[in-house]
Amino acid sequence: MEYDYKKLGLSVEELFSRVDHSDLESEKITAPRYSYWQSVFRVFFRKKLNIVILGLLVVVVLFAYIYPSLTEYDRFGNLMNAEAKHLTPGAAMELFGRELKWILGAGANGQSTFDAIWTGARISITLAFLCALINMTLGVVVGAVWGFSKTVDAFMIEVYNVMANVPYVLLVAVMVMLLGPSFRTLVFAMTITGWLSIAYFIRTQVVIIRDREYNLASKCLGTSTVKIAMKNILPFMTSVIVTYVAAEIPLYISMEVFLAYIGLGMSEMSLGRLIFEAESAMATPGWGFEFWSPVAIACVISVVLYVAGQNLGDASDPRTHM
Repeated sequence: MEYDYKKLGLSVEELFSRVDHSDLESEKITAPRYSYWQSVFRVFFRKKLNIVILGLLVVVVLFAYIYPSLTEYDRFGNLMNAEAKHLTPGAAMELFGRELKWILGAGANGQSTFDAIWTGARISITLAFLCALINMTLGVVVGAVWGFSKTVDAFMIEVYNVMANVPYVLLVAVMVMLLGPSFRTLVFAMTITGWLSIAYFIRTQVVIIRDREYNLASKCLGTSTVKIAMKNILPFMTSVIVTYVAAEIPLYISMEVFLAYIGLGMSEMSLGRLIFEAESAMATPGWGFEFWSPVAIACVISVVLYVAGQNLGDASDPRTHM
């Protein structure tokens, strides 16, 4: 049965056109361009919880790094004023006026608890990020070499077997006692062996991945070991590394708070130092804000960093980009 194309008001030439065949063009596969990091952020921001967590993280960082520079925090500014010590939020605002800095009351020296918390948070967060940066950099680099070189593997396994049996908290505490409590001492104590467990973890992952078919093919084609590690293996472990970082940063904040709580913390007024000095106020009626406020902020910072990092690690897995 023939169809009457004249009913369409178009000629046969207008309805149909000749398509030339090309063997080269037929081999091309049309697919959308793939961007790894665009896919990571697309998956990450797909969850509304991640947007809330990220917003809370931005607020915490802004208050920790910008707010202290906008206020004149003086720990001993009201030391001689007996009426300004150990005040509840209501009493502090009644005495000093309704300002944001008195929203959590006043401490043992008459200082603003709110200002003290964010000044301490800046020190604690900086410590955590600096330790994480040093340990992760050393751990990833050493772990990659460790996993490829049998000579390095034989030596590092013995080092790891010895150092892994020394409690990390005990080693950090001893280093702080020997060198004195300070920011630099705590960074040194937390990074002197902190990278070793990370390096062992990376080494294990490299050993699992290095003998896969595509890596063996690259090696047979003459690709250098360094290039295989940098191009074929480390990008594959991006999600694993991000997830590990997410667990490490809150760990350092918790470690700093714990050491300060047992009297081995920094001399600087960090969150741990604030909690340590406000320990006596915990059980005193009306003074609880001095203790529980820095505890709450330390918990919020740790939880937010951990959840944001874990979700970013999940989004970094290419299998979630489909």
